[in-house]
Amino acid sequence: MARPRHLKNVPIIEAIIDFRVRLPVEFDAKEFSSLREDLSDKYTKIEKGRIVGSIKVKDDKPVVEPPKDTGIKGYWFTSRNKKEVAQFRIDGFTFSRLQPYTKWESVLDEAKRLWELYSLKSSPQVVERISARYINRIDIPSKSDLEEYFTASPVLPKKLPQELSQFFTRLVVHEKDLAASIIQTLVQSKKPEHIGVILDINVLKENVKGISDKSIWSTMKRMREFKNRIFFELIKEKTARLFE
Repeated sequence: MARPRHLKNVPIIEAIIDFRVRLPVEFDAKEFSSLREDLSDKYTKIEKGRIVGSIKVKDDKPVVEPPKDTGIKGYWFTSRNKKEVAQFRIDGFTFSRLQPYTKWESVLDEAKRLWELYSLKSSPQVVERISARYINRIDIPSKSDLEEYFTASPVLPKKLPQELSQFFTRLVVHEKDLAASIIQTLVQSKKPEHIGVILDINVLKENVKGISDKSIWSTMKRMREFKNRIFFELIKEKTARLFE
């Protein structure tokens, strides 16, 4: 593992704070459109969110149903610089910060501000789940051995060809009341003669019924700490030094 510390140039391509809620049955998603004025100083683009199709399972096989507009499910607000996106939906609220990442305190403060607007507008009956998700992309030379950079890279039997072109792993670990989904996969790199490795870490807490806003944000702090521990456990010092 790498020594935990602040990295000046973090490899985060997207940070996401997400709430899944249950709203009053009479709430109309169109009411979120009135937030346009409250957010217009920073969020200059607004889009309607719709669900126009679905996938169902029939005879143990996925079946894609024909497109069918089921109405407005929420509104997406995008910042002027296109680096921040807020989703106000009937099933929850999501705030995303795209790269370049700033810092946790800034992301958290903006999520708090927007969540308060969401809550005032929709009056959630229940918060069913909260999560903090960080998607990292790490580019390494294509001829490198993954074990030089990562602690949990796939290991091939020695008698098999050792040139790996694809891999995908997903683990779910638990710590007390928190769970973390960890995805590692290969992607194309924008750098010549490099490969990209995605480390997607999503820490969540379910069954948070009755939790207060104060408790939500203190839980978010624990989730972030758990996420950081996972990140540094997954990479080696050679990797960490790429981002100092």
